[in-house]
Parts: sequence; C-alpha cells; structure tokens
Amino acid sequence: MDTPLVLQHLAGAERQLRVAVVTETYPPEVNGVAMTTGRLVDGMLRLGHQVQLVRPRQGETDHPGSSAGFEEVLSRGLPIPRYKHLKMGLPARAVLQRMWAVRRPDVVQVVTEGPLGWSAVTAARRLRLPVVTEFHTNFHSYSSYYGMGWLKQPVEAWLRRFHNKGDLCLAPTAELAGQLMARGMRRVEVVARGVDTRLFSPARRSAELRESWGAAPHTLVAIVVGRMAPEKNLGLAVRAFDRLKAQLGGDARLVLVGDGPARAALQAERPDLCYAGMRTGEDLAAHYASADLFLFPSTTETFGNVVTEALASGLPVVGYDYAAAAEHVRDGHNGCLAPLGDEAAFVAAALRMGSAALRAQLAGKARDSVLSVDWDAVTRSLAGLLGEVVLAHERRNAPDARTATA
Repeated sequence: MDTPLVLQHLAGAERQLRVAVVTETYPPEVNGVAMTTGRLVDGMLRLGHQVQLVRPRQGETDHPGSSAGFEEVLSRGLPIPRYKHLKMGLPARAVLQRMWAVRRPDVVQVVTEGPLGWSAVTAARRLRLPVVTEFHTNFHSYSSYYGMGWLKQPVEAWLRRFHNKGDLCLAPTAELAGQLMARGMRRVEVVARGVDTRLFSPARRSAELRESWGAAPHTLVAIVVGRMAPEKNLGLAVRAFDRLKAQLGGDARLVLVGDGPARAALQAERPDLCYAGMRTGEDLAAHYASADLFLFPSTTETFGNVVTEALASGLPVVGYDYAAAAEHVRDGHNGCLAPLGDEAAFVAAALRMGSAALRAQLAGKARDSVLSVDWDAVTRSLAGLLGEVVLAHERRNAPDARTATA
C-alpha cells in the first residue's frame, strides 16, 4: 500500500539529501532567479543537506567554491544578447553524465530551462536519476515585447516538453501552478518565495538618499525596482507617475532602480526621472525604504520578488492582480490592485495613492502582511518535496517493484 502523501512528505523532509542544483544564473548576478536560488541553496545547507551547484563561469576571475556539504562545478557559458552580464550555459550532457555516474546525487534540481538545464535533464534521465524542474520565467510571454509574437506557441510547447521530462515541476504560486497544468504540464507543486525581513525594513529610510533624488520630506517618491527591459512594461509606470505628479501639483519624484536594454532609450527620453542603476544588499534596501510608493506594472512575471521586498520595506504597492501581488496585496489594505492588463485601472490605482492619508494607512499594514513569509519555511517545503520525489523514485525502482511490473 502506498504511503499517504502527508507521511511521505514528512519522511522526505527529514531525510538528508545530496542534491545537484543546475542553474544558469546565481549570485552575485542580480535577478529574481539568482536571488531565489541562492537563498534556497543556503537554506538546504543549513538543514544539513549536501548541495552540488552546477552553473556557468561568470567571469575570468570566477572560481568554484567549496565548503562543508557544498561544492561548485563551473561550466562554459556565453553572454546572453542584450544582457552581457548574464551567461547562458552551454550543453554539458556528457560531462554531467560522467560526473553523476561516479557520484550519484539523490535528485537533480534544474532551475533554468536553457541549454545547460536541458542537458542536465537528459543526463539525469540516462542515469535513471529523479529530476525536479522549476518554472521561473514566462519566456513564451516575452516574445510579443520583442516583435516575435509568432514564437509564443513554439516556445510554450518547448517549455511543456522540458518540464514534462522531470518527475515534478515547481511553481511559486498556486495560480501559476494551475495555469501550467492547464497548458499540459503533468505534475506541478508550489514552493513559495520568501523575503528577508531583516534586510528589507522601513528602518533603513534615509533622508540623505531622498535629498539626493531632489525630494523634500513631504515629496511623494514612487519607485520601480527591476530589470529595465521591454517586458517589464516600464512605460505604464511612467504614465501612471506623470498623472500622479500632475494631480499633486508637481511635487513627486520617480526613482528607477535597475539596469537593462531599455534604460538608455528611456533615460534619453525622460532625463527628468531618477536612474539609480543596479543596487544590492543594504543599499537596495535603503532605496526601497526611502520611497513612499512602489509601482509594479509588469504583466509577465511568474512571481515578482520585488513586491514582497517593497512590502517588507513598508511601501504600499500598486500592481496588477496576479503573481506576487495577488498573493500578498489586498486592495485597500496594503496596496491598490488593477485587473491584469487593464492599464486605465492601473493608472487609477496609482492616482488613489495621491492621498497622503491613504498612503500612510496602507504603509502601516504593508510590512505586517509579509512577516510570515519566511525563507526557512520555504526551504523546508522544498526539502520535503525533493525527499518525496526521491522516495517515489526508489519505490518505483525497487527490485520487487520491477519484478511486479515485468
């Protein structure tokens, strides 16, 4: 008789695993996938699991790290067009297969769907290793932003094939998990995203930083944080800000934190906005906390870590009702939401934030709304699911199981 799912999950969570994590992006690279993967690797190590991290070499001075229970394997990679600071891992099936044949991991966790990730899935399958994939990026939705809308269906079919080669696909929200299964992905489970509430905090607010933006104590500062690229829909944030600024009689500033292929054109067109560039760590946390309002206009996210970071920093959020905003923002409680894709409603939500009293009311509840979103709990959930996959794989491949199905 099969072990009940809850007991199986608990047994998997308690087991010490050797996990091979394959990803094409990792800290110190700055993006949501890298940050999430770094947090989860650190958490798995704290729980006593062993992690082998396979990733592209990030530069000439990049060397593999190692510590108790942790080793890095660096692969070859090529710069991604438009994102020269990021690498796309090259196929490495033969190398991975030889390495894992000598020292077999309990499970292979494939974070990204690039050539390196694809070869990792193939190598694991040839060695009869269990595989867990992760869905982090709506690549199929990006095509329309780059004039290649015709690619949407082929890319979606490719993603479906990739993830169905694994035993399990992980998604950050129940909403996305449902969408993926409706598109034909066979088994999808949810592993949520956490937020570091010690790092992101209203206590990091800086009057000096606000002054550097040309903001007085009473000036409304709206902030956008993330990659500056067409799929991030930055034009809508700028239009919403312009309407809000006009409503306030001009006493407002918009700060854009991040970098990317859309920055140069926007900066040339709108030199009046404040461009802070890429920020990390306590510096990034101070930028969040020193603003008064967070604008999140993107419609292509699988989650959006910036939403929970903004809330933890005490900022009310204006966003669409999906992904992280749908999970953590309650309209009129800690932010204002608009139906997905309704740009007029998004602008209207931003205009509601012209009320200083409403902003103060929502800001007072923003941080409390994410205090329970703990990275340790998220990591324990991941470990439990990985253990469940390993146990199921072992049962399927046990001698008596193979005899019964022969």
